[in-house]
Amino acid sequence: MTKLPNGVILDKDGKPCRLCTSAASWRALTKQAKSQTAAGTAPAATPSNASASAPSPSPMQTQCPPDVEELGRSTWTFLHSLTAAYPAKASPEQQSEMRSFLSMFSRLYPCWVCAEDFRTWMAEPSGRNAPRLSGRADFGTWMCEAHNEVNRKLGKKEFDCRFWEERWRTGWKDGRCD
Repeated sequence: MTKLPNGVILDKDGKPCRLCTSAASWRALTKQAKSQTAAGTAPAATPSNASASAPSPSPMQTQCPPDVEELGRSTWTFLHSLTAAYPAKASPEQQSEMRSFLSMFSRLYPCWVCAEDFRTWMAEPSGRNAPRLSGRADFGTWMCEAHNEVNRKLGKKEFDCRFWEERWRTGWKDGRCD
């Protein structure tokens, strides 16, 4: 079996997971598959290759399925926006609905590795990572902490959670969002 390029995550079916793999790693996988095909060896687990005689795509056709990075950015934008729209003081029903949403989200997220990490983080035995849903301020800080946990794992800079509301709800005080 051929070794896969670094960063390629296999789906539960053993095939490369496009939604769990960065675009750079996916390109490396595709390049590897093409070189193996050209050399007459069958690639192990590869995405289907486009025909060499295919016409050049129009600008609308160049939109591709998201990689793990694009999916992550879009998801965090959605989750932080959801947090910003959460009530200042949530009713028991609103808290229950959000708890259900987060539970389902952590099971249905397209990148299964990411979903599993989020689920594990929320279920940390001490309870310190359980969603804090009493109101917008607590929920916003909790979401920022969840995002920072992912940033740490990825070696990215952490965001100062004191400013989550300016970033995601009200806009920066310097007026750049006005």
